[in-house]
Amino acid sequence: MTDPLHTTERLPVTTAEPLPTNRDIAPFEHVAVIGCGIMGSGIAQTIAATGVPVTVCELDLDALARGKSRVLAGLDRSASKNSLTPDADRKAQQSLTWTTDLSDLVHCDLVIEAVAEIEQVKVDLFRRLDALPFGEGVILATNTSSIPVIKLATVTSRPERVIGLHFFNPVPVMELVEIIPSLLTSHDAVTRMRKFVEGALNKTPVTAQDKAGFIVNALLIPYLLDAVRMVESGTATAADVDNAMRLGCAHPMGPLALADLIGLDTVASIAESLHHEFGKQDHLPPPLLRRMVDADLLGRKTGQGFHRYD
Repeated sequence: MTDPLHTTERLPVTTAEPLPTNRDIAPFEHVAVIGCGIMGSGIAQTIAATGVPVTVCELDLDALARGKSRVLAGLDRSASKNSLTPDADRKAQQSLTWTTDLSDLVHCDLVIEAVAEIEQVKVDLFRRLDALPFGEGVILATNTSSIPVIKLATVTSRPERVIGLHFFNPVPVMELVEIIPSLLTSHDAVTRMRKFVEGALNKTPVTAQDKAGFIVNALLIPYLLDAVRMVESGTATAADVDNAMRLGCAHPMGPLALADLIGLDTVASIAESLHHEFGKQDHLPPPLLRRMVDADLLGRKTGQGFHRYD
């Protein structure tokens, strides 16, 4: 059976111009991003905007074309808002290359996985990456929001080089990045990742233990699930729940609008991981959330979740 990640087809691309980098600020010379959905495209855009070369890898040509359009549109928006100068926007776009072949990533010294939040998909990908002839110092990072990093590290022959690097949506805007070393991650990998997040990306890193949910989702997901249960039980409408938390607690966004932004499938997946790790019944996705996922009412990305998006 043909492996779509290893297809020889390509989009027409322009070879990335080598841009000077200071390893004290940007300790990686070429970054790969695997997966160019909402999170992957945001990560690629953010890194490209710093001038660090980025190679983006997707499953097939259609997914790659969609991802490329998303990244370039994001860079153009930044330029239109004066977040990037026209020259920086041009250099960012020139720093990007695009492929559907994992073997095109072997020259990269940081690989960031941003594929679907499904454990077996990520495990299989890390096995494939481990078989490639990367340089000795390569770091393999996962953008997982809930899967234990150690499960991905131990399917490789270099577990000391595997680390969690959890961005938040929308990546170009959100200032936080969670860094999650496993029990086997080296001190060097953690140090280089902190330098990268702080120095190159100008974001704030926090370090979390390798437990499901890490810091943010371990606190956030139970809150979102309780909001879903309120709607499910008829306690209040989705609009009233969101207005109550926005106006009564000065939250910038209500919990159900936030769940829609994250993606209801992702919320359910993280909840399942939390339940598997800690065994708490209140971590289980409520039936209403499961039914909405079954109906493909996933929030903003499908146009409807707890709210409608035109």
